[in-house]
Amino acid sequence: MPIPEDVTGDEIDKDVRQELQSLPKTLAEDVAKNLVMVARLIDEDPEGAYGYSKVALRLASRVAAVREAAGFAAYANQKYGEALAEFRAARRMTGTVDLWPVMADCERGLGRPEKALDMAGAPEVHKLDKAGQVEMRLVAAGARRDMGQLDAAIVTLQSPELASNSVQPWTARLRYAYADALLAAGREREAREWFAKAVEADRDGSTDASDRLAELDGVEFVDALSEDVDDAEDTEDSADAAGESADAAPEDGDKD
Repeated sequence: MPIPEDVTGDEIDKDVRQELQSLPKTLAEDVAKNLVMVARLIDEDPEGAYGYSKVALRLASRVAAVREAAGFAAYANQKYGEALAEFRAARRMTGTVDLWPVMADCERGLGRPEKALDMAGAPEVHKLDKAGQVEMRLVAAGARRDMGQLDAAIVTLQSPELASNSVQPWTARLRYAYADALLAAGREREAREWFAKAVEADRDGSTDASDRLAELDGVEFVDALSEDVDDAEDTEDSADAAGESADAAPEDGDKD
């Protein structure tokens, strides 16, 4: 797959670059460029990212960072079985538990929420950092909802992290998930309160909490550009009608 000229491979994380040092220099550069493309495209063009991840995987399948990138690219394309296999391979290579929450979410994607809940209660969770533990809580709540256990999902999300007033990278998503669960349970007033709190914490627009809040408040957003176009068309129509009226009016000489 083509690599844009502005991609050098030096953009990758230094830890990944260190992993690639086990490869011949030219091969390491090629793998690095493909990994950069995966990271660049995974949000906007997941299919493209998946294509580059397959190239990197073909070149260096024994590098943990490559297996992890392939896992995330597959996950972004809802290829949950493939993603889970790649995450497991990366975990075997590194021995870390960082991928545990996303592995559990793959189980959800495969229609196995009970397995995701088993993973949420496993010893590995205690080895996760705070962000990982919050992510695991989100996955567990999602699994409860998959099983139709709305009240249990709400209870799962209730935590010191949810109650905290400090804003962390996970705060907006945690508050959003809680608000969404409350709304699904018919607790609209509480849901509105937590969507508002999610908006306060969502500094980079990672959720659509503001839209959900506006929807609850009955606010409709009008496309200003579309409105301007409609106004312009109305003006043209009025002008055309006026012109037609002028054409239809009799000249002075015809009045008699």
